[in-house]
Amino acid sequence: MLYGYIGEIQFADPTNREGHAAKVYFNALFGLDFTRTEENSTNAALNYGYSLLLSTFNRCITANGYLTQLGLFHDNMFNPFNLASDLMEPFRPIVDWRVKVMQPNKFEREEKMEVLGILQSDVQINGRNEFLNNAIKIYCKSIFDAINQEDLSEIKFYKYEF
Repeated sequence: MLYGYIGEIQFADPTNREGHAAKVYFNALFGLDFTRTEENSTNAALNYGYSLLLSTFNRCITANGYLTQLGLFHDNMFNPFNLASDLMEPFRPIVDWRVKVMQPNKFEREEKMEVLGILQSDVQINGRNEFLNNAIKIYCKSIFDAINQEDLSEIKFYKYEF
């Protein structure tokens, strides 16, 4: 189904293929009864993990002298972190996988510490093993280099063993 949605995506996604793909993805990962709108420990862990990524990306964006408000694809006047929302997208599966493996029944200090541990996860980027926190810095810098040099080959992608 996901590959089918890829072929159906249109500019600005007027048919909400991204939303349908997200539902299929999360149902495959967490079960058919799972929804992202429900208040439960899984969603709390996902939200916490995404907020950790968002704050890490915001720190890198501002450290490189860019504005967090101006996004590439995210363009919401109420979102002060549009650019971080764009750049963090490829890293979200790391949070998803950690939460899937955790299967949290509650979301308290211990679970928060486990999710926080993703920033110390090992990933490969630029031919080296790096902690995720550092890989995000390398990735952000490579995105800015690619934009400034108008050269997509500058982008450094990560590899993660799921």
